[in-house]
Amino acid sequence: MKFEVTILGSSSATPVYNRNPTAQLLNCNEKFYLIDCGEGTQQQLIRYGFKANKIDYIFISHLHGDHYFGLIGLLSSLHLNGRMKPMHIFAPAALLEILTLQFRHSETEIRYPIEFVATQAEKPEQIFENADLTVESFVLNHRIPCTGFSFVQKKRLRKLIIEKLEAEQIPIEYYTLLKRGVDLDLPDGNVLLNADYTIDSDRPKKYSYCSDTLMDECYLDNIKDCDTLYHEATFLHEMLDRANQTHHTTALQAAQIAKSTGAAKLLIGHFSSRYKSLQPLLDEARTEFQNTELAIEGITYRI
Repeated sequence: MKFEVTILGSSSATPVYNRNPTAQLLNCNEKFYLIDCGEGTQQQLIRYGFKANKIDYIFISHLHGDHYFGLIGLLSSLHLNGRMKPMHIFAPAALLEILTLQFRHSETEIRYPIEFVATQAEKPEQIFENADLTVESFVLNHRIPCTGFSFVQKKRLRKLIIEKLEAEQIPIEYYTLLKRGVDLDLPDGNVLLNADYTIDSDRPKKYSYCSDTLMDECYLDNIKDCDTLYHEATFLHEMLDRANQTHHTTALQAAQIAKSTGAAKLLIGHFSSRYKSLQPLLDEARTEFQNTELAIEGITYRI
């Protein structure tokens, strides 16, 4: 099953040449989940060949503009392009007021339903579930209420060994039960052992997204054992005082978090506009956690 994330924006508060404010597109089994929506997100979707109308779920971490200023434009374009299916938005409660005000004063009546779920910045909670994954929000330590999100695949059914089933002429009507892990007692007294005709499906994977935050133990349990951890790394560690003042994290701290929580891979992003070259941030993180990559716009990372 496809489980991957494409970086649409990797800059922090102000965009710079070739770096846009924060946005990511998660693809899980060809269902698309937009994570944050900084200014220019819909242009980035076009640039990298994604159709905005395929997005049915949007997750906004907090209400600093570099994480949601692109949302009004995206929702308006979907309206103008004839979208009819619902859009599900998970975000701080105040965002609904902002959207309502914007649409009211532009005399825009969005033609499709917006299903809004207010996130809580006081405690972790499961906010979404479908056949493919669950999504949990968790509390981050930023200047305003802010949440991260963990996207966890669901365990898939077992895989049939079709060649063996066909060779032994096992009736097709037994396939579904075998995929579910059931041993079958046949009318003739024989037993079909599930382990003989199926193999286990892949281990479910986990992607955790840590938006703006101080390094803080409060969220570490929520991101344990990620296959891929995205963590903001706004500054080099030499700027630790500035990071603390603005409630952000350094590249070194992001790597320490990945190491302490058992992440398999770390993506760092939300880079300050002061850095024209990102290599020093990557080098710093790799001193603590070698399997670190830069969140580069237009690149798709397998989780």
